[in-house]
Amino acid sequence: MHTNRIHPDYHGGGLLNLIASCSASRGGRALHPALDALPTAGISAAQNVVLVIIDGLGYNYLAGRGAGSTLARHLAGRMTSVFPSTTASAITTTFTGLAPAEHGLTGWYTWFPEADTIAAALPFKPRGTGDTLEQRGIAPGALYRGTPLFDSLATQSFVVSYRPIVDSNYNRHFCGRSTRLAYDDLAGFVAQTEAAVKSGSHRKFVYAYYPEFDTSSHRYGVASPETAAVYAQVDAAFSSLLQRLSGTDTAVILTADHGFIDCPAENALDLADCPELSRLLARPLTGERRVAFCHVQPGKHAEFVERASAWLEGKADILPGSVPLDEGWFGGGDLHPHIAARAGDFVLMMREPYTVKDWLPGEPRHLHIGNHGGMSADEMYIPLVVARV
Repeated sequence: MHTNRIHPDYHGGGLLNLIASCSASRGGRALHPALDALPTAGISAAQNVVLVIIDGLGYNYLAGRGAGSTLARHLAGRMTSVFPSTTASAITTTFTGLAPAEHGLTGWYTWFPEADTIAAALPFKPRGTGDTLEQRGIAPGALYRGTPLFDSLATQSFVVSYRPIVDSNYNRHFCGRSTRLAYDDLAGFVAQTEAAVKSGSHRKFVYAYYPEFDTSSHRYGVASPETAAVYAQVDAAFSSLLQRLSGTDTAVILTADHGFIDCPAENALDLADCPELSRLLARPLTGERRVAFCHVQPGKHAEFVERASAWLEGKADILPGSVPLDEGWFGGGDLHPHIAARAGDFVLMMREPYTVKDWLPGEPRHLHIGNHGGMSADEMYIPLVVARV
């Protein structure tokens, strides 16, 4: 059994707890314990709290390749992401203050039995089709669970987001009553965040999300020069933001939703190469390339384990779908009614540096060099960066 797994911490050392600290500091609800490294009292006194999310910026990257940067000089600690360590699960935690077990989004592709479909929750699109769930007459509120954290705050809130996604179904639903501000590039990201902080003398919470580190890591690899250049730009933008907010009595907190590992193309497993395993599935894979949830045809479970074990020997652990829930990988709380169904009958926990994927007709066949979703240290550990200006 592969044991080098970093389990998510939902009890005081993880992203979920950071959100509890931020929410409580603005008079909002906190359904889980505060972050041990950032007690609520430490930021409650600040006039403004700015939470910056740099998608994909893992702790190990920042502490290693980012050594000597402004971000590294303000590094205050290390936290865990949620499980799976991926945007759909982690960003929904930041928007709701709920663990994945509660909000129910288990990866880029999630099984929605209530709509009898597998869908990408963020773009709100069924898997392998050209339409959207909205075009099928399904409202976001029918599939998304959890009320926006922003609606519970006693202060005004802003969400600064990339223009192509700022008005998505997902953002409109989970940003609630916050004021959404769009930007087109990194300079706009800094400018809009500054504008939100300086929008008035009242206490504020500003949530600012930047996706390009993630985009570059997927496309070129997290260890690539291209991604190093993006990091340098983000670091310079962070320096600029601190300077521009100087004197505003603002607590600036920066973290990520997950980290990354690079997976060579030869380690990208294609389910089509094992048709005898593929035919045992009741529906396509869900979750992520690094952690795949498998729904198996009735009566075929033993054969599935046998064939999967042979094909994936040394490359993955085949676990019962009950393990992530029973062992608390998704967290606890008021469990989503479909969380067990979404975990499937079996989970393929890919070892480093392997991924697994199936393809549906019409899906663009592209391989990511950088990947996440698994439980390696590079994927699970995220930074806690804190500055008071």
